[in-house]
Amino acid sequence: MADRNYWLDLFTPQTWNEFLKAGSSISGFRESRWNAVQKIEEGDYLLCYLTGISRWVGILEVTSKKPYKDSKPIWKDEVFPCRVKVKIVTKLEPETAVPVKDMKDVLSAFKSAKSDGYSQAWTGRFRGSPVKWSQSDGEAVVAAVLSAEKNPVKRPIDPAKLKYKPKALEAKIGLVTVPESEAEPASEGDSPAELAKEPTAHTEIQSLLLQLGSEMGFDVWVAKNDRSKSHNGLKFSELPK
Repeated sequence: MADRNYWLDLFTPQTWNEFLKAGSSISGFRESRWNAVQKIEEGDYLLCYLTGISRWVGILEVTSKKPYKDSKPIWKDEVFPCRVKVKIVTKLEPETAVPVKDMKDVLSAFKSAKSDGYSQAWTGRFRGSPVKWSQSDGEAVVAAVLSAEKNPVKRPIDPAKLKYKPKALEAKIGLVTVPESEAEPASEGDSPAELAKEPTAHTEIQSLLLQLGSEMGFDVWVAKNDRSKSHNGLKFSELPK
């Protein structure tokens, strides 16, 4: 299906195991992500990424005619009521999952205009899901996961990282995940992956602050001279004035 879309789907080791134990047929997202979830279509691929260990662990194909809301228990700590039905295209064990940094030469998240050639802010692309990824990035992840399935390579994992759980705060919209201070991607926020050009550090930081404020339920304001800017698919003009 050449015209399918690719979406980032974040899991912790715990929520991934709960997804598998529940039958591997439903992927869910937070209520605050409903607008994005509604754009997911039948046949699209979900790129499953494990936070805490920063690895690609599977590919899911969406089988729902359209997204829906349901509160039937699947996950222990959160409901994730915005849902789509899925089937597994391929899945890996955490030990054989693909480290995202092994793909720094092919994924746009790592591209930079700096002399070293790599962006140090790549984790900003992994702060929320679902997030639509570019065709080239999506196809690269699928190819890497399929290759790892055929030729698995075991990489040791610190057991403590398999217990990784993003910190969360209560906000008007419910639980909101706060990014870790280290370079470890968290699981909430809005960060689409396709960029028209490399952003300035100011724009990137501004975008992350706007995303976090919005997710925490605050009214966010963008200066008039910045409203034409965008970063990671977030158009500043679409935010409240």
